[in-house]
Amino acid sequence: MSTTVDSGLTVAWDITVDDAPVALSARGDLVAVAGAEGTVRVLDAAMGAEMGALELPGGALSVELAPDAGHLAATGPMGYALWRRKDGRTTVRESGAWSAAAAWADPVGVPPAERSRGWGRVAVASGRRVLVLDADGEELWRTDPAASTVTDLAWMRQGRRLAVAAYGAVHGHERHTPKPVVTYPYVGSHLALAVAPTGKWICSGNQDASIHIWRTRDGSELTMSGYPEKVSRLAFDDTGFWLAADGAPDVTVWDFSGKGPAGTAPRSLRCHETVTALAWRPGNGGHLASGGADGTVALWYATAGRPQQRLIPARELTGDGAGVAALAWAGPHLLIAAYRDGRVRAHGVPSRTAL
Repeated sequence: MSTTVDSGLTVAWDITVDDAPVALSARGDLVAVAGAEGTVRVLDAAMGAEMGALELPGGALSVELAPDAGHLAATGPMGYALWRRKDGRTTVRESGAWSAAAAWADPVGVPPAERSRGWGRVAVASGRRVLVLDADGEELWRTDPAASTVTDLAWMRQGRRLAVAAYGAVHGHERHTPKPVVTYPYVGSHLALAVAPTGKWICSGNQDASIHIWRTRDGSELTMSGYPEKVSRLAFDDTGFWLAADGAPDVTVWDFSGKGPAGTAPRSLRCHETVTALAWRPGNGGHLASGGADGTVALWYATAGRPQQRLIPARELTGDGAGVAALAWAGPHLLIAAYRDGRVRAHGVPSRTAL
């Protein structure tokens, strides 16, 4: 039964899991919660009821549901695991290689022959390589080793190109090409990778407290430095025109419309002393959710105002003190927040035109 919280929003459901959450994913009618000790629970997005679970030995770092919500990939320090919704089948690979991230390819880019083996493809970081698997875990191809451990990855061009971040560069691989077909160099450690939905921009958040940007058309590049902390969270909205980043108490939101952010200043969103999560609301309304170590979730009209302007939240949701571990939108009207004490809460959010 829904209850009212002080923000004026409703809580659709509120549960507690017994493994401190580290990551969330929401697709279709499902939400996946990954815990630090390796327990991954799959929940019904509308009610919070458990629909499945798996254990990843060695702990979990990330979790990703496929766009059709029929499969799931979880990664961790010792390997990765795949889960299939229709029968609960779980495939665990204890490779001993650090697996920081996984990403499902867009179905438009999946050849019919591969689609017949199971929906889509998933790219999984495995030490210095990336493994590309079908939905049932059969390896399709793998990249040649990078210079160091792969820290993040993302599909581009509707699943026809794979961007892979490791120390010193972001590499682009075409389908079934172990060697990169394009390299975007940058001397430093990449912590996060964001690719614009338009495919026009690749951005990395870095250990040296910077954001580095490449324009894919010609390889031209730009560095936005001066952040007080390392930049470990980046997120483009659905339009590809707005990039949100941490790296400071303020969330910065950069305008990538037109010729991009060169020579411009970002909007600043101040609510948290330490930013721990970012999630754009689906659609083109410019609505952003952020979470902090103090347990506060803030909702923003993140693209309002002018460059250099400091914005205030449209709403603040209190989390009773436990830090926010992750945020995810289950469609445009349900915001899922996972807290470090094990609570997972679904907030009902008004229509796209309001927060």
